Amino acid sequence: MCGICGCDLPEPRLISEFPRAPLKITAAPQTITLHQDLLHANRDQAALNRDWFSRHRLSAINLVSSPGAGKTTLLEQTLTRLRGRRGALVIEGDQQTELDAARIRATGTPAVQIQTGQACHLDASMVHRALHQLPESDGALLLIENVGNLICPAMFDLGEKARVVLVSVTEGDDKPLKYPSIFHHAELLLITKTDLLPHVEFNIQKCIEYARRIQPDLPYLELCATRGDGMAAWLDWLEAQ
Repeated sequence: MCGICGCDLPEPRLISEFPRAPLKITAAPQTITLHQDLLHANRDQAALNRDWFSRHRLSAINLVSSPGAGKTTLLEQTLTRLRGRRGALVIEGDQQTELDAARIRATGTPAVQIQTGQACHLDASMVHRALHQLPESDGALLLIENVGNLICPAMFDLGEKARVVLVSVTEGDDKPLKYPSIFHHAELLLITKTDLLPHVEFNIQKCIEYARRIQPDLPYLELCATRGDGMAAWLDWLEAQ
């Protein structure tokens, strides 16, 4: 899937594929445990990010979803409604293009686009570098739109205060069961594009039930960003952060 987290590495060769040589034991056998935490560097940087957010009183929200669930549209509508109420900054993550950052800047909000190349997720070091390209804005809301993917972003802490998972009604309502890790680590589930419910086979109650099998107390909101349904509740949730 990507060349950063290692999920595109070839299958390891079995030891039996290599030529065998007789083993000669000349000493008592010893057990040596080798363990390398592949994510420790990301966790260290995420902790530094979290400290930076705290010192600058930034509320960092990490938005994750499949491609096309409506993250950018939700951000556009959110930022338009927040104008004059609270400062906001945006970090956009995509493998290529500046398209989403351009849409966010059109709302008058400072935005930095991270182009991840082969990576299918943002990591803490990418966010750290992006922070230095944003204007100082103590007390602002920092909205991070992750790369569209429900797998790898679950593994990478960015230092955020909260992780929000979007599931659109154009997807299957069984997404929580198929990708449990991202829901296990979420603070909020957003069910988006509810205006399309009459035209698709999506059972909201099933989706909620499945998500709460993963995380029993996971709160949820239903909304349609383009029509404005549920946006007031979403803004109230953001303000509470």
